Amino acid sequence: MYTDPIADFLTRVRNAIMAGHRVVEVPASKLKKEMTKILFDQGYILSYQFNDDKVQGTIKIALKYDRLTKEPVIRKIQRVSTPGLRKYVGAKEMPRVLNGLGIAIVSTSKGVMTNKKARQENVGGEVLCYVY
Repeated sequence: MYTDPIADFLTRVRNAIMAGHRVVEVPASKLKKEMTKILFDQGYILSYQFNDDKVQGTIKIALKYDRLTKEPVIRKIQRVSTPGLRKYVGAKEMPRVLNGLGIAIVSTSKGVMTNKKARQENVGGEVLCYVY
């Protein structure tokens, strides 16, 4: 049993990228599914598939690499808020990742969304991770 499932999700993706894998499989949860959808919508991963055959289910994520240089699209994926130290921000203090080139995934009262969408909807929340 691990204490931080979001950090486990991010670490599995990070390790798969560093090892050069095409597909990574992680245990599923509602929050992880929403984070995966955001990564897909923002163009950081090729595709994903939810398998709900077991009790918990799994998420298969196809990682995205540059065609010419074979460099991964995700340069860095970093956990911000941890179980020991939560990081909450208001709509006005929403972080800008890499001066707007990256995204922050934020858990708000209106659901999980990017920092840009949270700023548009004028809601704050818990900053889960930075991706660029």
